[in-house]
Formats: sequence, structure tokens, C-alpha cells
Amino acid sequence: MNGRLIAMEGLDGSGKATQTALLCKALAERGIELRRISFPDYDEPSSALAKMYLNGEFGSNPNDVNAYAASSFYAVDRFASYRRFWKQDYQNGALIIADRYTTSNIVFQLSKLPKERWDDFIDWLQDFEYNKLELPRPDLTIYLSMPLKVSQRLLTGRYHGNEEKKDIHESNESYLAACHESAVYAAQHLNWKIIRCAEGEKPRAVEAIHKEILQKVMEGSQ
Repeated sequence: MNGRLIAMEGLDGSGKATQTALLCKALAERGIELRRISFPDYDEPSSALAKMYLNGEFGSNPNDVNAYAASSFYAVDRFASYRRFWKQDYQNGALIIADRYTTSNIVFQLSKLPKERWDDFIDWLQDFEYNKLELPRPDLTIYLSMPLKVSQRLLTGRYHGNEEKKDIHESNESYLAACHESAVYAAQHLNWKIIRCAEGEKPRAVEAIHKEILQKVMEGSQ
């Protein structure tokens, strides 16, 4: 019997890695068999095209690569990861927790298209990854909603003020603002669980966010 798949989503600087780690720790302490995965899988050659794209080798603006081409870079990386590393665990009933998943293609690629094409793109993407590539569909998607000003401040801190370390997504605030809008649209239309990660321009406490996420996960498992 297949396991469950939980996708953690959010813009860069929203705290996904931290919250994914805390969630995995809390669930493991409850005796739940799980596996943590993360995308892009930068340690594997399957992420090569995604890395080239983010490094600006196909253009310095995210919109230089259309939504369908960029989505394919990330989808192939997921396909390789699933087939090589976690398909057996998933099919044997384990819980898979993903720091980014197919849902990231919606967050970061949807905004490249006119709004009247958003629904068509979402349908295309889900058919491509879940049907044609035969990747598992998430049972629960949690979207960490962090205001852009706050996430950018946190990213600057992560890179110790060196703006050159940001990739073409992280360094383009107008693009990220558009991604936030498309993420909110997707969350509402695809029943993602939205977790507020800030009060105004001040980040919420990490532990408070974690408790809310854990509650959503435990509710979904019942």
C-alpha cells in the first residue's frame, strides 16, 4: 500500500528547510516511518538543467525561459529522484516529506503566463508530472506564506549581505512578488494549507509555526 506524501512550499526565505526538519523530527519521535526529500536535488546530475537555469545560463531573467521549459527541468530531477531513491519506500507505505515538489513549478512558473492561462497550465503540469511521469500526487501541501519584504531580509542575512549569491529567482523582487500572487491563487484553488509566517513585517516564532504545521499534518492523517 502506498504511503503518504506531504509537500512543503513557499518562496525563498520562507523557512521551508527549517520547518521541514522540525516536522520530520517531531513525526520520527512519534514513531512514524518517514523519508525526507528536497528539490532540486543539487547533489545529483539530474538537477543540472535546473542549476543552469537558476545560475542564469539561459538568461538572467526568469522569464527568459518559458514556464513549460523551466518546469521540465525540475520535473526530470524529481523523476530521477523518485525512481532511484524513494519509490520503494513510498510504495511500502512510508511517509514522504518533500521540501519543494511539483507544486513549486506552480509557484514559480505560473506567474510567467497570463492569468487566463493559469488553470490550463496547472492542468498541464499535473498531467505531465503525476500522469505521464507517474510521480506520486501529494496528499497534503503546506504553503508557508512569508511577506516578500521579510523573506528578502532573511535571504540577505543567509548570504551575509552578499547579493551576488542570490540566484535569478532570489534576486528578482518583481518576479517573486508575481510568484507570491500565483502561489496564493494555487493555494486557494488546490486546497493547500496556508501557514502565515509573519505578523506584519516581523517573522513569527519558528516554534509557533512548527506547532501549526504539525497540527495540520496530524489532522490530515486521521
